[in-house]
Amino acid sequence: MCKPTMQDIADALSTSRVSVWKALNNRPGVSDALRQQIQEKAREMGYWQPAAAPAAVQEPSHGRTVAVAVCRPESSLFWMQIIHQIAKDLSRKDVNLMYTYLPTGYREGYTLPSSLTDGSVEGIIVLNVYSPPIFQMLADLPLPKVYLDTIPSMPFDRLNGDLLLIEGREPIRRITSRLLDKGYTRLGFLGDVNYAQTNTDRYRGFLDAFAERGITPDPALSMTGALGLRTHYEELSHFLDKLPVQPDGFVCVSDYIAHFIQRYYEEHGVEAGRVPALTGFDNNAEYLNVAERITTVEVRPKTLGARLASKILFLLEHPGLAQEVSYVFSDVLYRGALAGE
Repeated sequence: MCKPTMQDIADALSTSRVSVWKALNNRPGVSDALRQQIQEKAREMGYWQPAAAPAAVQEPSHGRTVAVAVCRPESSLFWMQIIHQIAKDLSRKDVNLMYTYLPTGYREGYTLPSSLTDGSVEGIIVLNVYSPPIFQMLADLPLPKVYLDTIPSMPFDRLNGDLLLIEGREPIRRITSRLLDKGYTRLGFLGDVNYAQTNTDRYRGFLDAFAERGITPDPALSMTGALGLRTHYEELSHFLDKLPVQPDGFVCVSDYIAHFIQRYYEEHGVEAGRVPALTGFDNNAEYLNVAERITTVEVRPKTLGARLASKILFLLEHPGLAQEVSYVFSDVLYRGALAGE
């Protein structure tokens, strides 16, 4: 017979997994009566036994702790700005922030860091994590969680937490529409559309603009499959080398992708006026060869950090509420070939 899970205990008592976790780990947030009920049910089901001489549980004097579960936070100023804002906002509420580093990909036998499972933290903010197995492990944790973005293969209702998304479908539809209306009809889309939900949404916006005009983009001009973690430039260069025709422009899933395309044309000696029109997303100042030169979409990392902090604080105070999906809307910044009307 399989060992019962926290969800089994929660179902038996018609309560939440969060409440079960708190009761079994002697955390605040559940009544004494419910705590006793949960512990008795856990013993009855063979899930849990108390220590022989449990020590008194006290609230730490330094306040509560929330984890930021993140892959490669050092890889971009964009992510660090988000994390720093989260830390600032949580500190104002006497909540500590614990950095928890996760691998970019799953390997057989991997388990989450013990800090996420041993009661060290009361909630989790998930950033820049896109490995499906690791994502599922995080979703299964009986803790309040807030995600910035998700993976397309994970239905929203299986996240077991709140989801914040940067809305990209409509901005990319507008950008693509303006390109088409200006005569840039041979357009390609560049970016892994299955990597993140936001990438999927941006690609849908690209297709929306074509559909509104009753035309179909040439699939040979787009590269929408997976890209290696450290081989973006090589793979994109190979794609550009093999293009059957020169496109009028590329709608890139991010400024990061756009800067590789600009680099390719510069290294191949293509004159500025002959480079296909480039657009991006994020308005990221780190990529100097395209920063403030291409049409892009404004994304404010500090705003995202503040929203994530407020959401996890709310969930800590109101455990067990139905999860929420919300969007942050951003402005299109028309530059270069699309500047002006």
